[in-house]
Amino acid sequence: MPDTSMTLPAPVLALSGDVLVAAPPTARPRSRSRSRPPSWSRSRSRPPSWSRSRPPGPDRRPAGRYRRLFAPPGARAFTAGALLARLPMGMFSVSAIIMIAGAYGSYALAGAVTATGLAATALVAPFTARLVDRYGQARVAVPATVIAALGSLALLLCVRHHAPAWTLFAAYAATATTPNTGGMSRARWAHLHRGDPAAVHTANAFEQAADELCFMLGPVLAALLCAALFPEAGTLTGAVLMLAGVLVFAAQRATEPPVSPRPPGGARTPLRTPGMPALLLVFLATGAVFGSMEVVTLAFVDGPAAGAVLGLQAAGSCVAGLVYGSVRPAPHAGRRLLGCLAAMTALMSLPLLAAAGTGSLPALAAALLPAGMATAPALVTGMTLIQRLTPEGRLNEGMTLAVTALLGGIAAGSATGGWTVEHAGATAGYAVPVAAAALALLLCLAGPGTGPGTTKARLS
Repeated sequence: MPDTSMTLPAPVLALSGDVLVAAPPTARPRSRSRSRPPSWSRSRSRPPSWSRSRPPGPDRRPAGRYRRLFAPPGARAFTAGALLARLPMGMFSVSAIIMIAGAYGSYALAGAVTATGLAATALVAPFTARLVDRYGQARVAVPATVIAALGSLALLLCVRHHAPAWTLFAAYAATATTPNTGGMSRARWAHLHRGDPAAVHTANAFEQAADELCFMLGPVLAALLCAALFPEAGTLTGAVLMLAGVLVFAAQRATEPPVSPRPPGGARTPLRTPGMPALLLVFLATGAVFGSMEVVTLAFVDGPAAGAVLGLQAAGSCVAGLVYGSVRPAPHAGRRLLGCLAAMTALMSLPLLAAAGTGSLPALAAALLPAGMATAPALVTGMTLIQRLTPEGRLNEGMTLAVTALLGGIAAGSATGGWTVEHAGATAGYAVPVAAAALALLLCLAGPGTGPGTTKARLS
């Protein structure tokens, strides 16, 4: 393409004495409006090198969106570390139950110990996330993971040597310092793709699919290790994988979000942000869907096929998350969340209808697959809203609060589902996840900042 910065007119014939001579072309001065900006302004607006390699315009191909997502240097490395660190999250509870029940002969004790660890995590995790926001991911996540890994090893030794029961509670409570690797990974995506809502949407969908994959494969791997090797093998392997994954994740310093020692604007916690408490209640009710569905399905199937049937629900959620992330999100995230929760409420009724209508295992498995596909879009959109509502410099804390709400909902859903199964039967128990999904939808409708009438720019 020719250079258009200056225009050379055609030679002009001029009369010089008796000879016609060609006047030399004169360069037209560059227009002021096209002059290059000074170097300081170019350095401020210049995008990073990986973003300048993107093709112009939105990439509508699903593979193209994920290719753009992993374009920043170091993105694939920290993703690998995050996946490695998250896989044990689905292993620890199953491993602890198998290990403790086998050594002490009490499933009640095993359940109480794991419940104590869950409650301790719900209390400690937000404070760990606040430290991460203030001092940086690498400086906090590594020592916190070391403490959690030592707690897992202490539990292993206590069980191995048949120590008093109270030592099991103390050791497992020490694992509460485990950092929220999924939240830290989402914070990195939000930092790398700031100003690109479509890329952040794809990143949230990928992270949700990764969560589902880890929680689907973790229990299977734990059960296999405990059965094939020795009862403590699942806990030992989980501690090693978690520590190795966090070390790989923390080593990618180039993608780490900057720290914010003092919250801007004087904000002390995301809980004071308008709309955040209502959104956390939605996460709480959504967690109850997962907890109740798991307990009720285990009671309904009552056999070795229960794990495979529950795996269909997780597989459906994983696939739906990847597909949802490959499409361009519709505007108005608050309204999008309402649509996702409405779809989840409708599809959660399929297992209830299958269990009540036929009572057959194949019908229930076929109903759980679309029911699982409804959950990922709701959580992806909810996490997007969490990121937009969280004050700057508090992103890890905000997302950890969302995960804590989910954990609390899972615990409440498990208790409610178990009580319903015991008093009304497994078939009636499927009404609990339907009611929990409907409650999440109602809370979203009533909550300020999440309903369809919101006009906040941050939620659009």
